[in-house]
Amino acid sequence: MLPELIGIGTPGRYDAACGIMNNSNTLCLNGRNLKDDLELTLKRAVVLENDANCFALAESRLGAAASLMSDPSKLAFGIILGTGVGGGIVCGGKARRGAHGIAGEWGHNELIPDGEPCYCGRRGCVETVISGPALERYYQKLTGVFKPLEQLASECHADDAAAETIDRLLFYFGKALAAVINIIDPDVCILGGGVGQVEQLYAQKAVQAIERHLFNNELRIPLLKPLLGDSAGVFGAALLSYPFKNTDPS
Repeated sequence: MLPELIGIGTPGRYDAACGIMNNSNTLCLNGRNLKDDLELTLKRAVVLENDANCFALAESRLGAAASLMSDPSKLAFGIILGTGVGGGIVCGGKARRGAHGIAGEWGHNELIPDGEPCYCGRRGCVETVISGPALERYYQKLTGVFKPLEQLASECHADDAAAETIDRLLFYFGKALAAVINIIDPDVCILGGGVGQVEQLYAQKAVQAIERHLFNNELRIPLLKPLLGDSAGVFGAALLSYPFKNTDPS
């Protein structure tokens, strides 16, 4: 038996005022009223949330940052690094949407002026530089050979082009994330997605790449691996219908 309210995570943002999806890299969703379509099909009320927000919510309340985020004053930045680049901000047990519904969307800030075109219509977005497909394209451009990112990360000690590709990831990851930290100064960052599994992102070289662009020159927060795996977004979507309760007796 289906519950009365169903939480669903989706790429992009649902604009409740206009009743349409925006900013989705699943382009067929844009301009459509996904919420109404789902409610009509499922015959249940639906709450939609961005998939990166769902990831951040789950890892903050149930996963890697759960112990830290039991303090409702703490703020987490959940990062999706995969086929796309997205993010979500969680504070007080809730994902923050913002006035435009785009809170945490660091993947579409310009990282390389006049860089590769992005599906969003701009050029040089973070997503066009450090997403998995972007890094694989970079390696293929250097060598003429395609290799999946996981292989590049494991072979960079013996493959100069793979090492250059991973160095590119670390440099631009540091630059892009430092800009976010400079603005919202989160208490923790959780890295998800396929690119987020690259071990080099948790090493000192990645920390130094962030610190190079930080206002205070010293990274004092942890970069955490997710604990919930590929199910994090599903758990986060389920949590949309369960309000956060602070168990702190104070």
